[in-house]
Amino acid sequence: MMTQDTYTIPITILICDDDEGDRMCTQQALQDAHIVNDLRFVEDGEQLLDYLQRRGAYAGETGAAPRPGLILLDLDLPRMDGLETIERIKADPTLVDIPMMMLTTSRLDSDVIDSHRLGASSFITKPLTFSGFVGAMNVLGRFGFELLESRPTAP
Repeated sequence: MMTQDTYTIPITILICDDDEGDRMCTQQALQDAHIVNDLRFVEDGEQLLDYLQRRGAYAGETGAAPRPGLILLDLDLPRMDGLETIERIKADPTLVDIPMMMLTTSRLDSDVIDSHRLGASSFITKPLTFSGFVGAMNVLGRFGFELLESRPTAP
């Protein structure tokens, strides 16, 4: 979408989830919700940091790890959990501005509070059904992507 003053910039959505079934479900739910952004996947907090800092498998060309416009982060991750991951990302001045949304099975109030305290923009509990998941992605699209996709750029 283009207006006089802005150009729509498609964003990359980086999804950090160790469960392959949940990654596939998230991808399908986003597609069914007509969110067609570039999706990238990592499996744990350490891979997420490698991706963001272009280390290891993500070193070199920018195309291997484009800067995400949004990170969807699970809480229960191996090697480095979601709370530690978000804390490290938000402590890095080069990464602090990337919006992060928790997407997790947790229903604990303490996880919601801790996530927001550490800098998460939103906390979404994964629905138990696929139709519920698509509904959550529709809400996510209306809530977050309209703002993220329309960042002003120089003409």
